[in-house]
Amino acid sequence: MRKISAVMLIVIMMFVLGGCSNSENAANTQKAGKLQNITIGIMPDVDSIPFIIAQEKGYFKEEGLTVTLKSFKSAMDRDSAMQSGNLDGAVSDMLAETFAKAGGFDMVITSVTTGSYKLVVNKDETAMSITDLKNKDVGISKNTIIEYVTDKIMVEGGLASADINKIIIPQIPSRLEMLQNSKIAAATLPEPLATMAVKNGGKILNSSDKLGINPGAMIFTGKAVNEKEEEIQAMYRAYSKAVDYLATQPMENYIDLLIEKSGFPSGVKGALILPQYKRPIAPDPKDIKDVMAWLQARQLIQKGYSYNELVDDRFVR
Repeated sequence: MRKISAVMLIVIMMFVLGGCSNSENAANTQKAGKLQNITIGIMPDVDSIPFIIAQEKGYFKEEGLTVTLKSFKSAMDRDSAMQSGNLDGAVSDMLAETFAKAGGFDMVITSVTTGSYKLVVNKDETAMSITDLKNKDVGISKNTIIEYVTDKIMVEGGLASADINKIIIPQIPSRLEMLQNSKIAAATLPEPLATMAVKNGGKILNSSDKLGINPGAMIFTGKAVNEKEEEIQAMYRAYSKAVDYLATQPMENYIDLLIEKSGFPSGVKGALILPQYKRPIAPDPKDIKDVMAWLQARQLIQKGYSYNELVDDRFVR
């Protein structure tokens, strides 16, 4: 009788423990299932690479999150998608956030991104310094991070913004094509398209890296940060995993993937040098201040915004 009771007790305990385990697994599954989908806009630049890696290596799924990545070739198209509510967030910049705020759109910067913007002259151009570009055609996109970096480079090199002839080419691939066909003397390009231009004979005169400026930023709508806080936190955890992957894996392990998924030209293979990616951090107040000063000097905004008006750092604390 005692033996039967002991056996029954063991069986009961196994059912109880098994039930607890199943309940816990079900709870975890249910919790993962509660996360809403988020949609992120990306550009053909190195800032977007951690998102592509996080998607393709399954880091978003590991966090119980479904992320849709939408690719854009121009800042204008990306910003229109953000403002129309088709994106929760985007790889963007401090200028785009400021314009959105000035236009009455509720958006915030949640972190900086890791990018690089370079002023490249074409293969036939004789210019060896910034001053040599005076009165020459330089391809940019107007009122964007590209023009901001271009102006900073001009001033550092001894020219005023008005000393060059700015040619407005919003589509980044088109800007690269015009540079490589020597239809413009120079262009400011993000990586990896700057690398492509150099590979085809172009010369770099200066870059955002050398100037020590980093106006690239991750932006989310106010609706997203308030209604999808857990999702954005999960996104940043996956992003950090991608940063760790990029820090430890040789590029040959993923360069073909980047070319396929990001729209990078195949010619970057063997030539691309990636920046040292950082885990998500808040913007440097100085970068925000410098952007505000540039925008106000050009009378592109009526009032400047404070750091706290533009930045929500709850996700990177």
